[in-house]
Amino acid sequence: MKEVIKIEGGHRLNGEVSISGAKNATVALIPAAILAENSEVDIYGVPNISDVESLSVLLKELNVSVTSPSSDHFQIDTSNMKNIDLDHEAVTKLRASYYFMGSLLGKYKYVKMQMPGGCYLGPRPFDLHLKGFEALGAEVNYEAGYYEIKADRLIGSKIYLDFQSVGATINIMLAAVLAEGKTMIENAAKEPEIIDVANFLNNMGANIRGAGTSVITIEGVESLTGHPHEIIPDRIEAGTYLIMAVAMADDVTIKNIIPQHIESLISKLIEMGANIEVGMDYARIRRSDDLEAIDITTQTYPGFATDLQQPLTSLLVKAKGSSNIKETIYAERFKHCEELQRMGADITILPSQAIINGPKSLYGSKVEATDLRGGASMVIAGLMADGITEIHEVYHIDRGYHNIDEKLEALGAKMWRETIE
Repeated sequence: MKEVIKIEGGHRLNGEVSISGAKNATVALIPAAILAENSEVDIYGVPNISDVESLSVLLKELNVSVTSPSSDHFQIDTSNMKNIDLDHEAVTKLRASYYFMGSLLGKYKYVKMQMPGGCYLGPRPFDLHLKGFEALGAEVNYEAGYYEIKADRLIGSKIYLDFQSVGATINIMLAAVLAEGKTMIENAAKEPEIIDVANFLNNMGANIRGAGTSVITIEGVESLTGHPHEIIPDRIEAGTYLIMAVAMADDVTIKNIIPQHIESLISKLIEMGANIEVGMDYARIRRSDDLEAIDITTQTYPGFATDLQQPLTSLLVKAKGSSNIKETIYAERFKHCEELQRMGADITILPSQAIINGPKSLYGSKVEATDLRGGASMVIAGLMADGITEIHEVYHIDRGYHNIDEKLEALGAKMWRETIE
């Protein structure tokens, strides 16, 4: 028995939708919270996604108390925490479980855990995390599917990242905040989620400067104490709903956004001919029928986000002309294109590139959410398509989109879940 999402396409969207806390910040903030010494940490704006459930399981494995006084409020208490080997299946479900490596190494100078899981998007530079730990004085061993990382002392160092990796930047920060002396991360990633994590750590007593620039400096401190934190809005969820609205809205307002975080997407949608009004913390999208083809090249922030490439592909099927997407971050992030072809899209897939010829009408079909953002792409395609689209492997979607069914139904979409054999 498994769950599928069904969408009856063609229904126009109207109303307001509010964006939840950022998934990519949340999955780092929760492991960061365990750096607090014998104290309670309150995190607000936690999205209701399955990745958070997996993180909660791992906290409980470490004997960290987790309670939810309200739906989006997490209370984490580290008073009885123990450093045990992380071999729970939740590790293999969630790539971001690797943030426990940085936190546990920083706090206890020892961590042993399974290889983290998550969506397969082609090679991802995990070795950068390990090189960072080694530069701080840790010894890394990999044996029988487990990483064992240990150090007598962690000592600040200058670390140059070969690639602007968000994961490596955050993980090295987590390990370095309690290290002796100064750590410099050069060619650091600049994503807003990194600033959010740095602000959180600084409020707990860390000394981090330069987050959001290419050089981050960390002066090690002796200990951290819990401090309440509100998570920033999810720029990828915001971008996904913007794309949905451009595809199918009569009049939709997307609230609780930081427009600066999705500037690259907004400018591309306007270039396509979308009717978008941007305010301080909202965007209003009105119907626009004549969309033009555009070219996209994914880049690290503040460039066009790779996580929005897949949702945008579905919209480009509606655009007049030939659109070209070049993927520079994850070369294999085009599995969703094959699913769109099943629905009638005219897409040529090349190495690290896709050419979308439009406009084409999509028709409902059985498709698969090949990964998290590929799942969002299928939802958008389903909203646009003629007939009913049946999406399989929906657990991918639930990993990153808070209450997507309720939010879309409130806007007028017709979607529901069924259990099939």
